[in-house]
Amino acid sequence: MHAPVATNSSPGDLIVIHRLSVPTLALFVTLLVTAPLFAAEHRNVVLFVVDDQGFQAGCYGNKVIKTPAIDALAAAGTRFTRAHCTTASCSASRSVLMTGLHNHTIGHYGHAHGYSHFSTYEAVPTLPVLMADAGYRTCSIGKYHLAPRATYHFQDYRNKGVQGNRNTVQMGKNARDWIAQDDSKPFFLYFCTSDPHRGGGPDGYSNFNDDPDHYPGVIPVRYKPSDVVVPPWLPDKPEVRQELAEYYQAISRLDQGLGILLKALKETGHWDDTLILFLSDNGPPFPGAKTNLYEPGMNLPLIARNPYEKTHGGTTDALVTWSDITPTILDYCGIKPKARPTFRPGANGDPPRRTGPDRPVTFHGRSFLQTLSQPRTKGFDEIFASHTFHEITMYYPMRVVISGRYKYIFNIAHQLPYPFATDLFASPTWQGVLKRKDTLYGRRTVYAYLHRPRHELYDLQDDPDEITNLAYQPEHQERLKGLQEKLKAWQRRTRDPWFLKWRYE
Repeated sequence: MHAPVATNSSPGDLIVIHRLSVPTLALFVTLLVTAPLFAAEHRNVVLFVVDDQGFQAGCYGNKVIKTPAIDALAAAGTRFTRAHCTTASCSASRSVLMTGLHNHTIGHYGHAHGYSHFSTYEAVPTLPVLMADAGYRTCSIGKYHLAPRATYHFQDYRNKGVQGNRNTVQMGKNARDWIAQDDSKPFFLYFCTSDPHRGGGPDGYSNFNDDPDHYPGVIPVRYKPSDVVVPPWLPDKPEVRQELAEYYQAISRLDQGLGILLKALKETGHWDDTLILFLSDNGPPFPGAKTNLYEPGMNLPLIARNPYEKTHGGTTDALVTWSDITPTILDYCGIKPKARPTFRPGANGDPPRRTGPDRPVTFHGRSFLQTLSQPRTKGFDEIFASHTFHEITMYYPMRVVISGRYKYIFNIAHQLPYPFATDLFASPTWQGVLKRKDTLYGRRTVYAYLHRPRHELYDLQDDPDEITNLAYQPEHQERLKGLQEKLKAWQRRTRDPWFLKWRYE
């Protein structure tokens, strides 16, 4: 079970989770200086994050798609089968990745850009800042999608020629140049592709099938719609197969960037001292996955290579989430941030007021390094997740607990029809459903997808597609109540404002 955030403060207190003025923030950063780290060895870190990829990779059993770099990394590391994002939406998910805290705790409820304009409270200590304070050089290449920039500050940004973060060959070259710098410091590299997120090309995934030179250096890998694997949560229709073929192409493109990066680590002598984490921020960009807390939206690829592990090419069924990423990286590097002060946020823009002594830095997640050599891991059997916004127009708060084989979903806004991210609504996949007036969407009815009950309970072992809702069956009421109490306790620990909704109905 994940470690809770510190709770020995009054209800109005926050452990530096609020908005601070620039001068106050500067003082706060000074107080966050981490203890000296290094002895004889460097421990470098690469966090490779892709955008909207599910289990579409050879190492995860897809026999059609070509992902040689992802597969090679899996053969050299550990492949997780039950890793989950905590929010199935790009920007909010990345805030959890980079803080180890759930997005409803730190204010990053949805997209950072455009009219949505969500952002993290300025005082929240983030992974790149903690790494820099510990003596690391830090670099971001590719998609950022976080705010504010001062809170998620990197020392270097290498985005020349990356073409919307889809020219992954150029991104790999930029990474190689940065890694190879003559610098005695260890490094932390945040490498993020926009692939396979939908884009602005002539098809849905910026593949530019008629222009193989659109991304110089990238070799197009094309797929026939007849060959793709249609997962059970999608309808097997021509437009779906066409979209999946384009989606596969985007994944094969990002794979090339990963291949260049892995080669660069070997050529620069850092293959044997670098922790590599490969993961996706949320599930595939199709209705039924992305923005949903059903398994296609949150059960995602995670491959971890710890160069100091003797076991390679294995799998683990440990239940982990993206809230575990920051604690895992800090654990690998031996970084232990110093205690920090506790503040109560000021009202109406007033400066915060210190309310108590310094307290240890805590996270909602925990390190999973110990699981990398253990196919069956005790103690990693329960996780929590949340979703509130995608865009400002896509509001549908959900809270989730998975405990062992059972999953409980609390649909807080169940009175509302389930909303769509704009790109998912406009997709040929969903427009085909509307045009034909289909009654089925994958294994669900269209009505069931759009109109969800307040409570959903699934047996993921016997019902992996989450079709049979057990929440209203008499024989499952005791289990339902037990999971609800676990979820309520977690909401209280993580200061979830939506905890109040339990009282409304």
